[in-house]
Amino acid sequence: MQITAYKTHKIQSQESLFEILDQYLSIVTPRSIIVITSKIISLCQNRILLKEEVKNKLDLIREEADLYLEGDYIKKYGICLTIKNNVLIPTAGIDESNGNGYYILYPHKLQQTAAEIWQHLRVRTNFPEIGVLITDSHTTPLRLGVTGIALAWCGFKPLFSYIGKPDIYGSPLRVTSINILDSLAASAVFVMGEGEEQTPLAIIQKAPKITFQERPPTEEEIQAITISPSEDLYAPLLTSVNWEKSR
Repeated sequence: MQITAYKTHKIQSQESLFEILDQYLSIVTPRSIIVITSKIISLCQNRILLKEEVKNKLDLIREEADLYLEGDYIKKYGICLTIKNNVLIPTAGIDESNGNGYYILYPHKLQQTAAEIWQHLRVRTNFPEIGVLITDSHTTPLRLGVTGIALAWCGFKPLFSYIGKPDIYGSPLRVTSINILDSLAASAVFVMGEGEEQTPLAIIQKAPKITFQERPPTEEEIQAITISPSEDLYAPLLTSVNWEKSR
């Protein structure tokens, strides 16, 4: 697998995302997966707020989150645990890094945006097999540091199933599936970087286990990659606290 990151200018609010893609990803080969950090999509959608105009950041987090967890830990650690778009993530994904005095919020309609990007690239390249992946940074419980996570995708199957396939001793596997989306996202975000690299775009080539699709994912396929807190392996942790619904 090969991942190439692409340096851009400093993306400003309300720029055209398609023009940015056409400018910096002028050469795209068949069966490539285009990776875009969610932050530049937020900027293009004008999903920003001037920090000095936000009276209470915690109120903003409560508004942006789907679910949030109150507690004394907020003052201690300076973050609020939230669930946003079926992802367990601090502060509803609101980001201050590389914001130049602004809070950058999650983009609107991520799956729709991924599909629109995919369609634009397919028309431009005339390639039937091409993928799109929108990423963000993410923390993992009990691990220091951040990795990449997928927020939306289009053009390929999100999971690779080993169910029914033999292990090295010939015994059939019963539950194992690879999360292709987050595996690719983690690799791409590592290459794109988190600081002053200014490389919010990447192209993944020759990725294994990819099945391309010539259509956007269905709602059923989108729902199939998520697990409810009550059915999750970590349900004892996720369901033992009192999540508050967004205001």
